[in-house]
Amino acid sequence: MSKDYYKTLGVDKSAPAEEIKKAYRKMAHEYHPDKATGNEAKFKEINEAYQVLKDADKRTKYDQYGTSFEQMGGWGGYNWEDIMQNFRQGQGAESSQFSGFSFDLGDIFSEFLGGQSSRGAQGQRRRSSRGRDLETTIKIDFNEAVFGTEKVIQLDKFEACSHCGGNRAEPGTPIVKCETCGGKGAVTQMRNSFLGVISSSATCTECRGEGKIAKQKCRVCHGDGLERRAKKIKVKIPAGIASGETIRLQGEGEISDDLTHSGDLFVRVVVGEHYKFQRREDDLYSSEPISFTQAVLGDKIWVDTIDGKVNLKIPVGTDSGTVFKLKNKGVPHLRSYGRGEHFITVNIVVPDKPSGKAKKLLQQLKEEGL
Repeated sequence: MSKDYYKTLGVDKSAPAEEIKKAYRKMAHEYHPDKATGNEAKFKEINEAYQVLKDADKRTKYDQYGTSFEQMGGWGGYNWEDIMQNFRQGQGAESSQFSGFSFDLGDIFSEFLGGQSSRGAQGQRRRSSRGRDLETTIKIDFNEAVFGTEKVIQLDKFEACSHCGGNRAEPGTPIVKCETCGGKGAVTQMRNSFLGVISSSATCTECRGEGKIAKQKCRVCHGDGLERRAKKIKVKIPAGIASGETIRLQGEGEISDDLTHSGDLFVRVVVGEHYKFQRREDDLYSSEPISFTQAVLGDKIWVDTIDGKVNLKIPVGTDSGTVFKLKNKGVPHLRSYGRGEHFITVNIVVPDKPSGKAKKLLQQLKEEGL
């Protein structure tokens, strides 16, 4: 049965690419095997779905045919007889093409026969040539998010073995040609089928497709070439970052099985709250109390900003709830120049228990209609 990739990611079929990417990141963070809520099977499902839906060409074919050949009208709109005729006419098992739809017959046959195509071993090496991406979360305070900072995090991850350098051999011992595959990295299998004898190629399990093996395996990594160990990584937090945003550190993920390329590290930033300021995008909001006389007669007061205290002029006759704007006193724009604004609301504070003298003065003001 065909898989519903849209349902896997929880999006509509008409969802734009950005919404699909956002849904994938959210689910990948939730189900990552290294998380407490991790689920390896679910993580693989959402990755499979995303790999198809993020690619415009693959998504178009998926929308048209689905994930199984059952939805493709019999092999992309062609039946078995069409394919076999094409095969017999000389194109063979290497490849076939029907009106722009290409596929590898060798791959198809080998899947029926439980093997791999003649390019299977190389394909497997290509798929493993990039390490796994990692995710982590760090918490920073409000001011660090506004002005930027640098943090050091520690992760346990697979890297090249520190004892053998990743070559899988005990130091001082040779690396020799694999006898199982003769140094080719793949073994050929001959199988009988209704088409006759078909040869298929599979990655050599002894040397993992490399064509060479260690004569004596490394005593630390036991021939894997990888070692899990702690590593400290510096993370530069840019000024203006918001809570929930992610920083990508290229090459700081786990190294690939063939030790050629590392994955990336995605650091999700969580920003703590401020005791006085509230942030909305790149603007800051706060409030300050003023007295009745300050509101009526006007005054200058010291107010808190993210940069420290500044003097704010209160005009004569200021109403409670009046909002003042301090330009360029907000949060720096993350991907451009300049800063947001700081909006300060002033509230008139009414004394709970005015003194006798204050009551007389207020009574006089009342008689004057104030």
